Amino acid sequence: MTKLTFTMENYLEAVYELSEKGSGARVSDIAERLRVTKASTNRAMATLSEKGLITNEKYGEIFLTPEGLKLAKLTSNKHRILEKFFTQVLKLNADTASVDACAIEHVISNDSIQAMEKFLHNYKG
Repeated sequence: MTKLTFTMENYLEAVYELSEKGSGARVSDIAERLRVTKASTNRAMATLSEKGLITNEKYGEIFLTPEGLKLAKLTSNKHRILEKFFTQVLKLNADTASVDACAIEHVISNDSIQAMEKFLHNYKG
């Protein structure tokens, strides 16, 4: 599986979340979501396209390839589980939980995520 930088994973996750309804994501929406410039977003989309993770037509919508979708789902799932753990178990506020989940999702192992998910499934809190 392709290894990406934290930044590229964030871009991929943004494309995934913005295109969940079946349509593609737009550069302007990705830039707004990540609070970056359109120029930075265009550069990132070029990189993701070169790696075969997205299809990107100039001035068109951006779609995930099957490999891009797999990576984006993995990152998004890690984020969701971490956020749920932080809010439900540790009782952190949603904003803190989201920021921390975004930082940790890139470095936490799949084993740790699976253990957290199992814990949450059995958690009665």
